[in-house]
Amino acid sequence: LLAQLDPTFLQASVNEQRANVDRAKAQVSEAERNFNRTSDLFAKSLVSQADMDAAKTTLEASNASLAQAGAALDRVSVNLRYATIKAPISGVVISRNVDVGQTVAASLQAPTLFTIAQDLRKMQVQASIDEADIGNVQIRQEATFRVDSYPEETFRGEVSQIRLAPVITQNVVTYNVIIDVDNPQQKLMPGMTATVSIEVTHKENVLRVPVQAARFVPPTDETEDQPSGDRRAIRETQRSDSSSAQGERRDQRGGTNGNPSAEQREKFAKRMAERARLWILENGKPKVIFVQKGIQNTRFMEIVESSLKEGDEIIVGTNAPQGQQQVGTNNPFAPRMPGGGGRRGGI
Repeated sequence: LLAQLDPTFLQASVNEQRANVDRAKAQVSEAERNFNRTSDLFAKSLVSQADMDAAKTTLEASNASLAQAGAALDRVSVNLRYATIKAPISGVVISRNVDVGQTVAASLQAPTLFTIAQDLRKMQVQASIDEADIGNVQIRQEATFRVDSYPEETFRGEVSQIRLAPVITQNVVTYNVIIDVDNPQQKLMPGMTATVSIEVTHKENVLRVPVQAARFVPPTDETEDQPSGDRRAIRETQRSDSSSAQGERRDQRGGTNGNPSAEQREKFAKRMAERARLWILENGKPKVIFVQKGIQNTRFMEIVESSLKEGDEIIVGTNAPQGQQQVGTNNPFAPRMPGGGGRRGGI
């Protein structure tokens, strides 16, 4: 039992409807006696057919009134039962929105009186996933998350639902993803804010480099006097890719002329998108190398094919000379600092 509404008026309504039912039963009994008496007289031809029909109609109307009174009694009985509010499940009351003596008024929308959790040892995380990432989320993927109450502890769960209804907030579209989590120690509480990471791909024993290394662009003055630097490598790469694309077109078309097909353009764009440019030091000067990249996250990137080996040193940034402003990796939309200023980080 969670709450008990005042049943005084509801009980009075039930008593009134019971009295109406008793009165309807008495009317039915009277109509039956009148009908039986009229039937005997009609058999002896002592009453007319009109009297016989009237007695039958009165009996039928009395039965209908009895059924109507019974339906009204059922309705007020249900309202009386609703005055006793019981928990639909065995669980824990999380919040109570009513107090003793408070007036509860009927409305079009039922008010929330209590919020009940069935089992706090089984929790669900409602994660808001951006529309740019929702395509990588699948059912039964593993997820990890952290809460502010336990910053050093990582909790694990599994994706169980992907809600299709979009949530639009200030023109930002997100989708709710439900993650089932075991909470045997009941450390997690309803309403906590969690930072969730969903594992979409997993690989082991791979060669990886920091993502920052692929974003590094050396200052101009360090490479412009190097004939085998970035410009030559880029030209050679473009020439190789162009020759490869032409060879593919010749194999497909059987000739040397003609524009590349949509499939060839798609393959070429995909191959270029899977390539990354890294920089190493050779004779004190930056030298570019191109690698085939695989999966990546916000910190590291997988190297699928390259001449690099485990332990090789690559450039991730530069240090500006003393007296110059330090900047990060070059921004193509920002003006270049004179003297090739940058941030020289670890190598």
